[in-house]
Amino acid sequence: MKKNYNHLRPTLKEALEKGASFCAYQERCQQEVREKLYSLKLDKEDVEEVLSLLIQEKFIDEVRFAKAYSGGKFRQKKWGRKKITQHLKLKQISDYCIKKGLEEISETAYLTTLKNEIEKKKATLKDKNQFTRKNKLINYALSKGYEYELILEFI
Repeated sequence: MKKNYNHLRPTLKEALEKGASFCAYQERCQQEVREKLYSLKLDKEDVEEVLSLLIQEKFIDEVRFAKAYSGGKFRQKKWGRKKITQHLKLKQISDYCIKKGLEEISETAYLTTLKNEIEKKKATLKDKNQFTRKNKLINYALSKGYEYELILEFI
């Protein structure tokens, strides 16, 4: 005898409420919400229907998400544009939305942050060899997602 566990899956209304509260907590992209809905054991059609409703009701907005994500990662973690772009692509954000998101970062703030990050790292390096120090600074700034050409300007 096969047991029916369909009663454990949320109804569309419940899924919509869960999705809305998930989005209301913080900015979310479609991919994050899609994964959350699948974790609720919804089937593909229901997931896509709930997603569509959440987009219509403005709970999900990819441009708004890209702006919040870009600004947040830059201000909080001091990430560069390349790292932010890479992480947004992993979240399946379109190039257009990524471009709009990166516009949230002013060029002046970006260059100042890069300079400060390099200075901060420079103060922690113990190496006497200038070549080694320079390489460590470059690698550090690259790992933060800054552009090689900009890094060289500050080193």
